Formats: sequence, C-alpha cells, structure tokens
Amino acid sequence: MTENKKIASISISGEITLNLHSLNNEGGEGNQIITRQVTIVDKNGEPHTVNAISGDMFKHIHVQHLINISKEKEIGLCTNCKVGNPNRLSSGEDLGTHFQGNSNYKDSDVVDALITKCAIDDTHGVLVTKIGSTNKNVPRKSTVEFGWTVGIPGKNNTESYLHTKLVADASGVRGEGSNEGQNIFHRPANHGVYAFVCSIDAYRIGFNDINRSYPINDEERTKRYKALLQSLLSSFINPQGAMTSTQKPHITDFKGVVSISEKLIPAPTISALNEEYISEINSISENLNKIEENSIEVKEFNGLGKLSEIFVELIQAEPYKIQ
Repeated sequence: MTENKKIASISISGEITLNLHSLNNEGGEGNQIITRQVTIVDKNGEPHTVNAISGDMFKHIHVQHLINISKEKEIGLCTNCKVGNPNRLSSGEDLGTHFQGNSNYKDSDVVDALITKCAIDDTHGVLVTKIGSTNKNVPRKSTVEFGWTVGIPGKNNTESYLHTKLVADASGVRGEGSNEGQNIFHRPANHGVYAFVCSIDAYRIGFNDINRSYPINDEERTKRYKALLQSLLSSFINPQGAMTSTQKPHITDFKGVVSISEKLIPAPTISALNEEYISEINSISENLNKIEENSIEVKEFNGLGKLSEIFVELIQAEPYKIQ
C-alpha cells in the first residue's frame, strides 16, 4: 500500500480468543458479579445464549486510547474530552463560548464547530443538547462503529470464583452497609472465542453531513485518521475494560480479515458467527470490484502480529475526501 492511497472505509471481522477476563458485566446481585450474556441466532436459525462484550465497552476502550494519542500528537480536544468526561460537547459550555453573541447559527454551524474543536466528538459522535443556556438537539454520527463482541456458540463459557478481602485484625469490624471489614465476594472469569466486528468510515472524518463540506483542512483530517487507527490497534493490544486491574484478559489469538475500500462502496463485513465469513467477504469483494474496479482490497490476518503489520500500511495512507 503506497503512501498516497486514499482510504474511504475499513472493516474488521475476526475471531478473538480471550481467557480469564471480565471485560463487561451486568452489575451485581449481593456479592456476585453477573456476566453479560446475550442471545444470538446462528445462520441455521438456532438460538444460543453466549457471553458478550458490548459495542459500548469497545467504544469506551477506543476513546480512552484516542484521548491519550490525541494529547500526545497535539490534536485538538474539547474541555470535557481532555479529562475523559463522557458528556463531551453535549453539555454545551465550549459551544456556548463559541457562539456567544451569535443567535443566528444553524445546525450546520454547530456541526462545523464541534468538528473543528474536538477530534473525539468528530470521530465518535455526540448529541449536542445544549449551547450555553439554549436547549438544542443536534446529532453528530460516529465515524467508527463497534458491534457486540459475542461468544461463538460452543466455544465460550464463564466460571465464578470466590475471593476474600482479608483484614488483618477483623475483630469487632463488620462489613454491613460499607466496604469495611473482611468480606467475601464472587467474580466471574470468562473464556472463549469471540466474534468481533467494527467499521470505520474514514471519508467522514471531519465531514459535515448537513452542508456536505470539510471545515478542517486535509492535514488535520490525516492526523485524526492516523490517531484513530493507532488507538484502535492499541485497543486490541491493551483492552482497558472492566476489572482489568486484577483480571487482565489473556489474549491468545486474533484472526480474521480486514477489508479496505478506496471508494465510497462500503468495505464489506460478515460476522465470524458464520464459519464461512472469510470466503463470504472475499466473494463479496470480488463482486464489488466488478461493479467498481479496484475499489476493495482484502487482507487476512492470523494473529496480532500480522494485524499490526496491516495497520502500519493503513496508517501510511490518507483518508478519502468527497469532492
């Protein structure tokens, strides 16, 4: 892949093997943490209940890495995103200052402002509900999308383990209604092969969907594109989800396919819940290339080493621009 390649969209479909993790949970009942599970239907129409990690969790993991990389690369962030506040620009303080003294702004002006001010709001989206003291409802759709990461039926399970908080001198100290005293608790440890899907619309980085223009220059768009990909790779290498302080996942494998589109035909993705997902993606790509010549490229990977090699090539490219 040459440096002047223009990437419109990227999709990743794969199977990631995670052991002894608790990256996403439903909360607790008493002293028991409940593993997050969902029901899926396979291609034969059979339902299965499996372990799952929500797209919200992977989006959270990605945002945390993107904040750090943006600061390191001196890419602009809003006040809330600099400190990891999930409200981002929706609470309106930054935009209130931006539009102070101007009451004639349109929704497209709001989107221009949030794209200009913050790489997180631009790439991960936001719903602006307030500007200063004025209530608003201006959405910004995310350029990166994560599906549920779900256990492949027959290849995932969860177990619960007893833990104790030891207090050296627990006499007369009770833990009722507080976190004091010596307590016992149960935590799940999940393992399995999980189907992972995500997509990036690189052409939409810095793109205002309302007035269909780019309020930031090409250099800034490219910086955000590279940071977005670098932080996604970091999310696979170091997934900072729930309970990782004591149950950091053992990642033993990640294999699958990266599809890359250099035109506005979307990079195809098929879930690894379908055992034939790689051949399906290759077949779809061949047909799309018959419709739009040389639009789709497919790269298979078998391990994080090969995936990181693909990301190195992608980071050397630039985001596609709608003319």
